[in-house]
Amino acid sequence: MAYVSAADGTQIFYKDWGPRDAQPIVFHHGWPLSSDDWDTQMLFFLDQGFRVVAHDRRGHGRSQQVSEGHDMDHYANDAAAVTAHLDLKNAVHIGHSTGGGEAARYVAQHGIPQGRVAKAVLVAAVPPIMIKTERYPGGLDMEVFDGFRSGLSANRAAFFRDVASGPFYGFNREDSQPDEAVVDNWWRQGMMGSAKAHYDGIKAFSETDQTDDLKAMTVPTLVLHGDDDQVVPYKNAALLQADLLPDATLKIYEGLSHGMLTVNADTLNADILAFIRS
Repeated sequence: MAYVSAADGTQIFYKDWGPRDAQPIVFHHGWPLSSDDWDTQMLFFLDQGFRVVAHDRRGHGRSQQVSEGHDMDHYANDAAAVTAHLDLKNAVHIGHSTGGGEAARYVAQHGIPQGRVAKAVLVAAVPPIMIKTERYPGGLDMEVFDGFRSGLSANRAAFFRDVASGPFYGFNREDSQPDEAVVDNWWRQGMMGSAKAHYDGIKAFSETDQTDDLKAMTVPTLVLHGDDDQVVPYKNAALLQADLLPDATLKIYEGLSHGMLTVNADTLNADILAFIRS
């Protein structure tokens, strides 16, 4: 397996598939998952002739289970270590959920200043901030995230099963058709990671104000969100992103869930491919 050392020595696992001279697409996964969550997209874009790269966030998947650094700055720095190690240029960065926050900070603070990024895609992403603040009164109450912490601390395995089989993919909706294999894969990825990284990550994805990151993302950026996202409500995320980004294209999918990149992969893959090639 391939690893790169982050600035603080943390070992970050990554995948790198496809022709080295092809345009790279870099995928940033959501909480509490791993780069495996992008398997469908990586295979699809590999078949389209791209070089596809994804890493496991520190404390997640196969990356080192360190105690510290579970915040957006370290997440972006670790992504930068991967892109520098592989010398990726003219890259498209795609982030889902917490990975959308990671991608936004990387693009704003590393990718654009270093001239490495061509475009970005935010999928059901957390910026500008999930929690309710004076600047963003439409956010969620702290009690929501305290509930996440309580559930994780009490019984992480059961909590992860409840999230995956319920709101994440919209499998709690009356007309849904739950896919047990998808739930099992979500649970598998989550349980591979560190409880400490997952616990600390709740603060990172909910309380990090990324207004400035979005404003600094001057590359063309595609914003995708489902209007039935029960995890990251689109009105306090995608709609605000589109207003803050200098060059945004917004698409809201009727009835789609937070986990649409998996259960509606064909739709999202086609839209992302069209954006990249536009």
